[in-house]
Amino acid sequence: MNVTQNGRSASFSAGVQLPSGTGPFPAVFVVGGFGADTATIKAAGAAVITYDPLAVGKEGTARNNKQGAFYSLYGATSSTGLLAAWAWGVSRLIDVVEQSGGSVLKADALGVTGCSRYGKSAFAIGAFDQRIALTMPIESGTAGVPILRGIPGESGSQPLSNAYGEQPWFGDAFSAYTGNPAALPVDTHELVAMVAPRGLFVMENPHIDWLGARSGSVAALAGAEVYQALGAGSNISYWSDVQDGTHCASRPEWKTPLQQNIQKFLLKTGTTAGTFRISSLKAGNLADWRDWTTPTLTGSGTTTPTTPTTPTTPGGAGCTATTSINQWTGGFVTTVRVTAGAAPITGWTVTAGLPAGAVITSGWNAGRSGDSGTVRFTNVGFNGALAPGQSIEFGYQGTGTGTGTTVSCA
Repeated sequence: MNVTQNGRSASFSAGVQLPSGTGPFPAVFVVGGFGADTATIKAAGAAVITYDPLAVGKEGTARNNKQGAFYSLYGATSSTGLLAAWAWGVSRLIDVVEQSGGSVLKADALGVTGCSRYGKSAFAIGAFDQRIALTMPIESGTAGVPILRGIPGESGSQPLSNAYGEQPWFGDAFSAYTGNPAALPVDTHELVAMVAPRGLFVMENPHIDWLGARSGSVAALAGAEVYQALGAGSNISYWSDVQDGTHCASRPEWKTPLQQNIQKFLLKTGTTAGTFRISSLKAGNLADWRDWTTPTLTGSGTTTPTTPTTPTTPGGAGCTATTSINQWTGGFVTTVRVTAGAAPITGWTVTAGLPAGAVITSGWNAGRSGDSGTVRFTNVGFNGALAPGQSIEFGYQGTGTGTGTTVSCA
């Protein structure tokens, strides 16, 4: 890879391992050679591109003396952090794949994976280049998937100031927020949203506190709401329910979903829906962070929603209720949409029949009569009055299973 910019030049390279068979092949960038199991990737029919991010942005350098191909072009004192520089490097390699004619590698069937610091990199790469069809960060920790606002309250997780000081992963401007992430105008669930509606498979380790997996689950749950709004709820998977706590181990729990994601997004032969498997050791509570409702987006850029819905007939006051559910082992989040009928309404009550064993642990934007069995939800002050056809949403999180919930509206 040779790049010239403003009279400066820089070079770096990447290795390619092809699977058996005849190309052209889809391919997965393995950042630092350290990510999802390469044997499984190649056995699924995808090539492996080994990318050395340290040639593009070197670790162990001072912020005023950054080194590597990116900084050779844009200056050693550039305020851009390593994660953005590493993403830039993969974007330039994708340029080469696009320009190569497509006889060996498919430019429209590319994925990326990495673990630990390289998991941070994989997440950034997928967020910043829409040519990546499948993003697979593993155990990315602080500066990766976990919400930045959650890190200070998650016991044992790597502090923001520590991650900022360990390496120049963050851009220099992040120094103003290491002690006050609530002042940030964004958080990492919006990086999840930048990947949407493309394929995203987040793998996390709940056995190592340093990795902040609880905050990671919140980022995935919140980001999944964006996938849902785009009609692509089946394109995101999250899996922290693993037995082996070794950092960056090759885990048998991830082999099948890895194959399924490659088949769906790179080979384009699969249709398996994404899944959420959140470990009870590090299960975040979306309700603690969410004060917004999920819209249903329409237009040429959206598709038919793929999340499960349960329609009902209008109640006596002319409203309907539908549900969408994010389910994982041992828990779920249910979002309920209330829609007024042909006439305006001034208040509503949704009666939900929860499956046996389901227990609500928290909720938002509605009052409720109980936590299990038949539960009645009522509007709160700001969301009771609806014009004809207008909708609002409320939701709740629980343990057990939410699948099979029935709702009616009056």
